[in-house]
Amino acid sequence: MENEIRPFRIDVPQADLDDLADRLGRTRWPRGVQSTSWTRGVPLGYLRDLARYWAEEFDWRAQEAALNEIPQFVTTIDGQDVHFMHVRSPEPDALPLVLTHGWPSSPLEFRRVIGPLTDPRAHGGDPADAFHVVLPSLPGYGFSTPVREEGWGNLFRVASAWAELMARLGYERYGVHGTDAGAGVASLLGMIAADRAAGVHLTGTSAAMPFGPPIDVEAVPAADRARAERFNRLQREGLGYLHIQATRPQTLGYGLNDSPVAQLAWIVEKFAEWTDPALALPEEAVDRDDLLTAISVYWFTGSGASSAHGTYEGMQAYREMAGNSGDWEAAPPVPTGVAVFAGDDTIRSLMDPAGHIGHWSEYDRGGHFPAMEVPELLSGDLRKFFRPLR
Repeated sequence: MENEIRPFRIDVPQADLDDLADRLGRTRWPRGVQSTSWTRGVPLGYLRDLARYWAEEFDWRAQEAALNEIPQFVTTIDGQDVHFMHVRSPEPDALPLVLTHGWPSSPLEFRRVIGPLTDPRAHGGDPADAFHVVLPSLPGYGFSTPVREEGWGNLFRVASAWAELMARLGYERYGVHGTDAGAGVASLLGMIAADRAAGVHLTGTSAAMPFGPPIDVEAVPAADRARAERFNRLQREGLGYLHIQATRPQTLGYGLNDSPVAQLAWIVEKFAEWTDPALALPEEAVDRDDLLTAISVYWFTGSGASSAHGTYEGMQAYREMAGNSGDWEAAPPVPTGVAVFAGDDTIRSLMDPAGHIGHWSEYDRGGHFPAMEVPELLSGDLRKFFRPLR
């Protein structure tokens, strides 16, 4: 039956682990003069060391066992298998909360906030702030693969699928959180299910509107000028990955699917660029094993290629939208909150000029992956935002 919810366990065949180690060991590294800075991409010496660690020291089986302690399921929605994690709180009055990741990520991004959100009593919090959490994998990402047909990059379709998923789980009223492309899904879910969504909480929102014009730095409040300058720099220098995924995902996909080092470099560059700007290396912001677990999921599922196709489809839909400004011209249909971390370039005066967003938090730590970088800040902001909405 299509609406059946089936238990799921991660079980990567040993042959796939052996193949990964073999491919890493036979990497054809570039020769000649190589930049030692990050200005041209991931430095050769850094990537060789990280690839060596992935091949020789990283323990996938230990990570797999830890992940399998989290209840996981698969269900088929609109013809597509959707993988999700579902952890119920021990608190009977907990509010259901669906959390949606973006690129380059998966539900594993949120695993360090699952405990604090579902069982705040055990983490020094108030049990009245508890959530039941639902963490789906976007179609084409992680274990929501393979994609069976075109069109799953359309965020409206994904949001409709999430509404169906929450209905299947028996949740009549719930909170919504999203980051990166997941912020777009979350916003749309708040519209589609306005009668059921208690509120929508967003992070990483600027990633959902990347092709706008440069920001006039002098026109924004002085406190926002550093963010505006960073946004403009990323527009000039940091969108190469997006132009490729948004225009030629098929060509890119061959390399990502065939070379683990290509997949490693493709993702680790974004962690270097998008995490807390006060930290020099990705593993200073995110645990190295957490980073490699996330990348391993992309490799074992082949979702580097399929997520690139999702980006292509999503950007086609984005370019067809009128306005293309990404601001809140009308009040959102449900209470909305935004959390901005140190590495973000989201600017309130541009995103919400009419002041429709009731909850706005800014933090001087963290970056684009707050659930991995500063889980205590994200957990706290989610509790604060949803507290009056229960």
